[in-house]
Amino acid sequence: MEHQHTEVRPETAKQQDEKHAHGPSHEREHEHGHDHSHSHGHGHSHAPKEFGKAFAIGALLNTGFVIAEVIYGISANSVALLADAGHNLSDVLGLLLAWGASVLVKRAPSARFTYGLRSTSILAALSNAALLLLVTGGIAWEAIVRFRHPTDVEGITVIVVAAIGVAINLTTAALFMSGRKDDLNVRAAFMHMAGDAAIALGVVVAGIAIIYTGWHWIDPLTSLVISLLVIWGTWGLLRDSVNLALHAVPAGIQTEEVQQFLATWPGVSEVHDLHIWGMSTTETALTAHVAFPSGHPGDAVLQKVATELQEHYSIGHVTLQIETGDTGAMCALAPSHKV
Repeated sequence: MEHQHTEVRPETAKQQDEKHAHGPSHEREHEHGHDHSHSHGHGHSHAPKEFGKAFAIGALLNTGFVIAEVIYGISANSVALLADAGHNLSDVLGLLLAWGASVLVKRAPSARFTYGLRSTSILAALSNAALLLLVTGGIAWEAIVRFRHPTDVEGITVIVVAAIGVAINLTTAALFMSGRKDDLNVRAAFMHMAGDAAIALGVVVAGIAIIYTGWHWIDPLTSLVISLLVIWGTWGLLRDSVNLALHAVPAGIQTEEVQQFLATWPGVSEVHDLHIWGMSTTETALTAHVAFPSGHPGDAVLQKVATELQEHYSIGHVTLQIETGDTGAMCALAPSHKV
């Protein structure tokens, strides 16, 4: 079987505008293209936004707040404040990890790392989730110990410090709001900050309750609630990070639907060895063997395929191996169980 390896990239906005008037792409397959049979390169029409400044501001604000919470948590003898300080410290480390990854993903490909260091964003998100769960375990354990040995808590100090935390966390969360749906790292930062704002608000309520009731067990109870909220909020992040690290198909993309899309393209008789995975927390890649019995369809058709994959499935790095089947030899990777 004849094989032609073709890496295609989505069309530019100008090219799409020029062809928009010709109708659906399946009906435009006979438009002229390049004379040569190979086209190389890759494109990502939806580049991730820059959040370097947001990471810097968020890390600085939260570092200062962590120091304040530790000082006043010890002074007020509040495990709730110390618990929130531990959580916020993990957020600072998470922000630094995500910030570092956002820089590393821009590294150019090399002979050894042919995709560059795009996957560092996945590793950062995974490390962030694991770190949060580890810190949460320590918080929950300390709260349980405090239940057995309750101590007096200075409610006013708890209220004031936690209220400052609400303001800082809401401000930081707002910095990441615009990118939370497009990047797992940014989503992690947003979730942490928004969750911290809610948790800090809960600590404020606990401080008020302690002042009016004198029930000091409310403090460790608040710590346990914080732990449960963190675990609940972190689980989805951990799941998505592990899936991306294992090259799972990114959430929101159905493999069967993509296969059907390719298989029903005019001139295609078969699609096999289809793989879809996340190159980073913002970029998705696809490789597939596509059989065109009538011969290579030309670069113009392949460009249309890549453009539609980007538009409909946000798959920006497309590599297709064209097979014509003129020798009658079956591709070794055609069986579905072959990888």
